Amino acid sequence: MDRLIYIAMTGAQQVMNQQAVTAHNLANAATTGYKADTTAFRVAPVQGPGLPTRAYAVDTTTGADLAPGAIQRTGRDLDVAVQGEGFFAVQAPDGSEAYTRNGSLDLSAEGELRTRTGLTVLGEGGPIIIPPDSKIAIGTDGTVSATTNGQSAANVTIVGQIKLVNPGATDVTKGSDGLFRLRNGQSADANPGVALIGGALEGSNVNAVATMVDMINLARQFDVQMKLLQNAETNAQRASQLLSTTTS
Repeated sequence: MDRLIYIAMTGAQQVMNQQAVTAHNLANAATTGYKADTTAFRVAPVQGPGLPTRAYAVDTTTGADLAPGAIQRTGRDLDVAVQGEGFFAVQAPDGSEAYTRNGSLDLSAEGELRTRTGLTVLGEGGPIIIPPDSKIAIGTDGTVSATTNGQSAANVTIVGQIKLVNPGATDVTKGSDGLFRLRNGQSADANPGVALIGGALEGSNVNAVATMVDMINLARQFDVQMKLLQNAETNAQRASQLLSTTTS
């Protein structure tokens, strides 16, 4: 009885947390380069005084699904998609190096190459600055070249190379800001094997239909947990009635 109450109580709570994660994934089904969060249940014994039968159901975020999303052609010079595995490096708001697959890029007023969310794109030597009044091209290896408008295409200037990395899936963790970082807090080394596709963006890897089905299943799981609590209450009432009848 004691174990049933604790697991059903915490199970209902954690199912609600899973619903929040699933809803967040569904809300980002159209977000460029988004990687779905994943969750899992585990059972943890209650530490401290009390019966050893007490245990909690705990929902843990196991990480993110790194499966690639669909590549969508845009034809825009500042749109790039990572082909296969890998990330490109950006500077997080706290100044640290982080990684993303959202390749929708833009230029700041100062000519700095950034993501459309305002994060500075890091080259192998730091931020990449584009000369004013230039046409930009990004190569498959991340090389950024600029041609001044009105000049011959032969007058190409290499202004930098986007830092492309490919740490192992078990070496990265996804933060609350949607960016990936190495678990050890260090910076990943550039990997020449990572390739980009110009004029394209990677879509979210969230399957909207499957996620909606997950939402329905979680709602049913919540109902099951609540019914278990009701059964525990009913059993406790009947046990009390039997005890009172026996002692009377």
